Amino acid sequence: MQQTVSKEVIEYFIEKDILISADLKNFLNSFKKERVYTSLMKKTKTDLLAVLNKELLDNLIKNKSININWVIFDSAKALKEKDKDHEQYYDIIDSFEVYKKPEIKLENNNNLKVIFSYNKQSTKKTVKDFVSYFNNRYKAIEQILKTRKELEGLTLISRLKSKKERETASIIGMVVDKSLTKNENLIISVEDLSGSTSILINKSKKELYEKGKNIVEDEVIGIIGNCGNNILFANNIIFPEIPRKELKKSPNEDYVVFIGDTHIGSKHFLEKEFLKFIKWINGEIGDEKQKEIVKKIKYLFILGDIIEGVGIYPDQEFDLSIPDIYKQYESFVKYIELIPKDITIIICAGNHDAMRISEPQPAIYREFSKKLYEMKNVVLVSNPSLVNIGCSEGFPGFDVLLYHGYSFPYFADNVEPIRLAGGLKRPDLLMKFLLQKRHLAPTHTSNLYIPDSAKDNLVINTVPDFFATGHIHRVSTATYKNVFLFNCSSWISKTDYQEKVGLEPQPGRIILTNLQTREIKKIKFVQDGI
Repeated sequence: MQQTVSKEVIEYFIEKDILISADLKNFLNSFKKERVYTSLMKKTKTDLLAVLNKELLDNLIKNKSININWVIFDSAKALKEKDKDHEQYYDIIDSFEVYKKPEIKLENNNNLKVIFSYNKQSTKKTVKDFVSYFNNRYKAIEQILKTRKELEGLTLISRLKSKKERETASIIGMVVDKSLTKNENLIISVEDLSGSTSILINKSKKELYEKGKNIVEDEVIGIIGNCGNNILFANNIIFPEIPRKELKKSPNEDYVVFIGDTHIGSKHFLEKEFLKFIKWINGEIGDEKQKEIVKKIKYLFILGDIIEGVGIYPDQEFDLSIPDIYKQYESFVKYIELIPKDITIIICAGNHDAMRISEPQPAIYREFSKKLYEMKNVVLVSNPSLVNIGCSEGFPGFDVLLYHGYSFPYFADNVEPIRLAGGLKRPDLLMKFLLQKRHLAPTHTSNLYIPDSAKDNLVINTVPDFFATGHIHRVSTATYKNVFLFNCSSWISKTDYQEKVGLEPQPGRIILTNLQTREIKKIKFVQDGI
């Protein structure tokens, strides 16, 4: 006989402002109600109205802590139950349990899995959302740092006061401020969930001092040092960093192409060169070896700014050949339709596309380009997003992290080692920097963002095989700990605005990668290219 939840249990939770979901009725009596409530409060740290369901209770049992916004969770759960929006619900579940979205079935039989693509409905944000957002970032990166052997014996900042002077201590903190003393030593203010303190990096420790120059506001770091009076004299700084990635190679000789920033609708769009690329990918031009290669291209990634947009920068109307956003997308579709249908095209948005600029940006809105959504070989994802390609029986495929790159100019200007090495001319250093921070825009002022109270979606939780970006119109290939770093070229010549903001484009180029050998080639379709 099935056991049902008693009236006493229901009333107990109602008094606590918690509703019992129907899917708990058959087994909740097997738990003591006080134990469930105590666990709920201890692990979620909330006193807001919640609907306790089986999925949540299962995860409470398995996890040490769950920090979610109940109002948003309940709303997302309701939408899921009405079969209107599953995405938002599983994005919240994703904050405390790994949930992989299903494989997309493509007509051309190219395996592709969307691991992460942001698609939440915009909601009104409050100060609490910003607090939750940064708390969630801290907790996510704290978990990464806790795996570092150097940070054994961690303590909370509030407990530093009980330490003896010169005693060694290890902490994890979010950077609040960074400045120089009169003696040119670095002072870093950090905080955790218990309190705040100052970190001093002495300029006499040259290697550590240089490392300290890479510290930016709002990132989360580990610090090992000797205690002083409300200060920690740093002996080492630990960045969350990525571990060395396994260098996987596909059992099949498949190829993938990366491009970006087509900017359709601009007078400066390189139509002749772009059509040349389309002829090449169709096998109509190029040498015999290249014609054999293009037959094996399975994927084409386009890294945002697919149109020029309208009103993006002052006096942009004088640079437009197509002043209507809808017609810009229509023109883009006409070019994309010329690409072979056996190639899967993955497109993320950029800051010029017709949508909100705040990150994560959702996939390009259906209302602006219905035809893109109707194309069977096109997959539209958010910025940022994570997709898996090339999966086959016995082979896990490759994880590709896509990010348009809006935060690049900020760090090119504000991180001294990157600025002195060339700034925006060195996208490889910018990408390496973000992987070290395990975040795509660690500083508050580096981008516009959505303060999602459930999780910080710009944290780099999964170490990708490929990290692909765009935005700064330069082509760059590099590797870092076996992660391939690709910054994609553009298809627009240099404009007065680009010159004003310091961009020096390298347009009309593609990045071609052999997934079997991991060989990389850059092919040029301008001037002395094919």
